[in-house]
Amino acid sequence: MASKLSVLLLLLAVAMVTVMAQRRRPASTNTEWNYRDGSEKVNMRGVANLTQVLDNWRFDIVNQMKGLLQNDHQSLLPDYARIQPLSEALDDLYKEFNALKAHLGDLTEKFAAIETFIDEVKASRANGNANASAGSAQPQPAVPRQSVRRVMKKKATASS
Repeated sequence: MASKLSVLLLLLAVAMVTVMAQRRRPASTNTEWNYRDGSEKVNMRGVANLTQVLDNWRFDIVNQMKGLLQNDHQSLLPDYARIQPLSEALDDLYKEFNALKAHLGDLTEKFAAIETFIDEVKASRANGNANASAGSAQPQPAVPRQSVRRVMKKKATASS
């Protein structure tokens, strides 16, 4: 019974202190903080000292980070070789790029042969038309030509 009474008195005392504290505070309608209040009471020497301390800490931290990045960057930066999925993905991408590059080389070789064949056909047609127009004034009917097919052997390439 005595413990219940002491707890009740304690709660009553806390409630009274809270109510009294609310009465003492002036009700302010302006919720913005006025930074000018009490500015004349500020110890500028203490502010200057605090600013100097913070500036020194910043300078030391920046210098330590700079030294670590220059001399021991492995301690700051992650080791990407240990990240297995990223390493495998990069390896697959590298292999795929090299395969595409080899395929592009093969296609370039095939198109080079086709381009030379087309150039020869254009040159022979141009020579044929020039000879026909020089020989007679009237154009002759076009003679159907049989297309000539060439078989190109693929060159053996050393792949790495």
